[in-house]
Amino acid sequence: MKALVLTLGVFLLPLAASAAETDAGRFQLEKSGDHFVRLDRQTGAMSICQDKDGALVCRMAADERAAYEDELDRLAKRVTALEQGNVAQRALPSDAEVERSISIMERMMKSFMGMVKEFQAEENTNPLPQKT
Repeated sequence: MKALVLTLGVFLLPLAASAAETDAGRFQLEKSGDHFVRLDRQTGAMSICQDKDGALVCRMAADERAAYEDELDRLAKRVTALEQGNVAQRALPSDAEVERSISIMERMMKSFMGMVKEFQAEENTNPLPQKT
């Protein structure tokens, strides 16, 4: 078993290393004055980064921030529209709809209870042998 784990580890370790190398090459940092510009090579997104207390802190560039704010506004309007639409749809069901739903539930419960009784009758006629 140990040999199998070691063999798999030997073959999978280079794959994990190549995946990490791919991620390492994803971002490019360029110094610009007192801050850095970080470019995401996959998406093209740019961020402004500064060194604060030994940690690199990044924030979105101004044009990305505007696009982000526009998307938030669009989603907020959509949520508001959906919430207002749901208020109109929350009307109570009619008496006929309630009666129909109760009728369906009664039939389902009767059918279920019938199956339970069949299983109990079958168990009583063919009891399982005691294995203890």
